[in-house]
Amino acid sequence: MPSSRPTPPSARSAASHDVVVLGGGHNGLVCAFYLARAGLRVVVLERREVVGGAAVTETFHPGFRNSTASYTVSLLNPRVIAEMELARHGLTVVERRMSNFLPLSPTERLFAGPGLTAAEVARFSARDADRLPAYERRLEVVADVLRALLLETPPNLVEGGWVEALPELLKSASLGRRIGGLSMEARRDLLDLFTKSAGDWLDGWFESDPVKALFGFDSVVGNYASPYTPGSAYVLLHHVFGEVNGKRGAWGHALGGMGAITQAMACACLEAGVEIRTGAEVVEVLTTGGRVTGAVTSAGERVSAPVVVSGLHPRLLVERLMDPAVFPADFRERMGRYASGSGTLRLNVALSELPRFSCAPEPGDHLTAGIIIAPSLAYMDRAHAEARLNGWSSQPIVEMLIPSTLDDSLAPPGAHVASLFCQHVAPVLPDGRSWDEARETVADLMIATVDALAPGFAASVLGRLTLTPLDLERRFGLIGGDIFHGRLTLDQLFSARPVPGHADYRLPAKGLYLCGSGAHPGGGVTGAPGYNAAREVLRDLGRRRRL
Repeated sequence: MPSSRPTPPSARSAASHDVVVLGGGHNGLVCAFYLARAGLRVVVLERREVVGGAAVTETFHPGFRNSTASYTVSLLNPRVIAEMELARHGLTVVERRMSNFLPLSPTERLFAGPGLTAAEVARFSARDADRLPAYERRLEVVADVLRALLLETPPNLVEGGWVEALPELLKSASLGRRIGGLSMEARRDLLDLFTKSAGDWLDGWFESDPVKALFGFDSVVGNYASPYTPGSAYVLLHHVFGEVNGKRGAWGHALGGMGAITQAMACACLEAGVEIRTGAEVVEVLTTGGRVTGAVTSAGERVSAPVVVSGLHPRLLVERLMDPAVFPADFRERMGRYASGSGTLRLNVALSELPRFSCAPEPGDHLTAGIIIAPSLAYMDRAHAEARLNGWSSQPIVEMLIPSTLDDSLAPPGAHVASLFCQHVAPVLPDGRSWDEARETVADLMIATVDALAPGFAASVLGRLTLTPLDLERRFGLIGGDIFHGRLTLDQLFSARPVPGHADYRLPAKGLYLCGSGAHPGGGVTGAPGYNAAREVLRDLGRRRRL
């Protein structure tokens, strides 16, 4: 297979830019920042009129703003935050005052958070409360392995002889030493968390439904699967490696919404010399002789550069923007089978007042938490099965956040905004039905699901924005509505993301790179794929300043 490395600057003819970045999502902005900081001429081309991709804050009802798609902070890499100086550029992240609140029924609930969880779990099972410290310790050991790999390029399958294979063998050896340094207990846990279902993992630890629901919810976030689907334990793990303001495992809110993150990133990019163009939809990536030469916008403008870095969903890039002849047939075929679909529906809701849950009716810190409506693993399993059969579940999984309890800039005085992140809905409805026809019916169901536990919630809704999987694809380019740019299954992780042989951020055209969540380490607002892709571009260009 020919090398995908670009021609060094000294050997190429002049171009208007050194690098074109496709998409102004958070990973595209991170990548652009590091490339510009190294002295390259970088332009970001963003289809929408605002940068940020799915991490944006927008007005959805008069006087009400909210994070449109991505809605909470934890996974954003601390190194990216520090080196882009996001705080100096206006980013402030505040912690939830309680981690999670599960309204289990009209009369029962579970609170979770520092100093709360053990006593709350003990109300259901003293044995489970006693096992919590060991569970958290052992999960954290494995999460540390994942954290250490976030800003590393995975070992890559390569063609050729020892010269080509040696760097990848050294990476594999380094990974082996890291895993070899774990205790046997931790190695077994690592294997379990990468291969087992979350349900099987949690059933081995706990006996009570509420605590298993508390932890098992993370295994179905953005994952169109049952918590008993093999591999779902990894999705649980993926959601615990983050931190907020130095506190591991915490979740928080960016003041001003998720758009505050990407606006701060855009400021850092502009300061580093990046050119950002909004309203610049790319319709084609240009190639000559197997080498990228730039991109063409919908306005017909040709933007020339010997390096193109894409923050787009990988199938969007490969199937819609590239000449198929550029790629080997096997690569095209495998990308066509690249699984993408989260089973997610997103609702932004304007409220006249805070909800009052029957099991916890007074205002309190629990309304700053992630409010999870999914009382057991069995409930989640049924929701998935029904959605596969009918298109959505009559008893859906809903996580609700009320960010205005932490940020009064989002709503008028006395009013509030809520983010509803809803599972499970089919990425594509069965029987040829369209999400354009089902959108409001399913949105009504999600509102009613909350109202059943917080009477009066539906009556307090002043306005709403509903984004089905189809809407998420249309608005943000998330194929199948997949918030991770492709499912986090074992065959699409680490050295296999997006496909084996291209886990090093290089795609099979010279000068073409992937910097979005379709590359390692996958989805979430992390910035890690953008950081890693920039490092590989700089390495190929022989730049002295590397990351």
